[in-house]
Amino acid sequence: MGAAAVAAMLPPRQGIAMHIFFSVGEPSGDQHAAELIHEIRQRCPDAEFSGYGGPQMEQAGFRKLFQLTDLAVMGFFAVVPLLAKFIGLARRARRYLREHRPDAVVLVDFPGFNWWIARAAKLEGIPVYYYMPPQLWAWAPWRIRRVHKYVDCVLAALPFEAKWYRERNATVEYVGHPFFDEVAAHQLDAEFCASLKEPGTRNVAILPGSRNQEVRRNFPVMLRVMHRLYREHPDLRFRVASYKEHQRDFCQSLLTGRFAELPIDFHVKRTSEVIETADCCLMVSGSVSLELLARATPAVVLYRAGWVMYGMAWLLATCKYISLPNLIADRVVMPEFPFTTNKGHYIRQMTTILDGWLSDEKKLAAVRDDMAQLRDAVIERGGIAKAAEVILERIPQTQVQRRAA
Repeated sequence: MGAAAVAAMLPPRQGIAMHIFFSVGEPSGDQHAAELIHEIRQRCPDAEFSGYGGPQMEQAGFRKLFQLTDLAVMGFFAVVPLLAKFIGLARRARRYLREHRPDAVVLVDFPGFNWWIARAAKLEGIPVYYYMPPQLWAWAPWRIRRVHKYVDCVLAALPFEAKWYRERNATVEYVGHPFFDEVAAHQLDAEFCASLKEPGTRNVAILPGSRNQEVRRNFPVMLRVMHRLYREHPDLRFRVASYKEHQRDFCQSLLTGRFAELPIDFHVKRTSEVIETADCCLMVSGSVSLELLARATPAVVLYRAGWVMYGMAWLLATCKYISLPNLIADRVVMPEFPFTTNKGHYIRQMTTILDGWLSDEKKLAAVRDDMAQLRDAVIERGGIAKAAEVILERIPQTQVQRRAA
């Protein structure tokens, strides 16, 4: 169905003060964008939101033209089969922007696709704001040219990120990371947390990622670490926090042979409770690492990538770390292990670190204290509200400029 057909099914805009188009492709971005929509609507109750996003945005009152979060993939070979789909969605967005002329376009992460949306918006004279911008400082610094060309303002989530963009003459506002607001606002299910704290057991949180591709690559490796740990610590229970039910089902299907007797529990949409009640964590690299920092839960970070993606990262990376807490601190707060081959070597290393924490309460407490000190030093709340204010402050100016053109 084309953009015109989709638009015809939507009710007409009547008396709408503002219309913002979103393009959000990551599951975590769906949550951040939903919170941003709530904040903007509190300040502008008649605002309209449409575009590409996910289910949480839709629950916030977003008119979803396509559930882009279903296409969250990484790596060259994963993207190739979806190229025709992405091209079609980019063309649909261009037609929709031309016909509906929203007051602004807000992009959240997902740069491979969102650069096309930014280009389409600029061709139509619509201002573009990049919230949770791509980590160009880590893997593609030369793409700052695209920011200069297509983005009116970057809404940076981290201080060093804002500094990086500013040093390269990009228009940037530091707003703070939404994860800190979301963690503070999230009411933990106390009864469920209590059920996870079984007498005589200790919990290890397992976070296998939010993308299907990540789960499939990394969970088999995590199983081998769990198996080694359990041999040394039979009082452990492994709490796996799955993002989606079908990802949980995939993980459960691997519990055969030597892994069948592992004490593993699976929980969907219970990530915060699993983190809060864990003694320590084994996790796939992602923005959820900031929640680990906020809750001061010691974690080992891994990321098993494909050959093409790993080779690019190895050749092009300009930073020392892959996890956000390490980047913020500029030191190792969470031991991290990006790899593509030689799994046994990395499995042994990860097991050694986790075993050391679980064998020595003082060592584990010291890691918690270090994380708590970093958290207290760097966490700034109010990032979502500030992002909403920046967008709303800038839209009237850009409206006048566009109409005068």
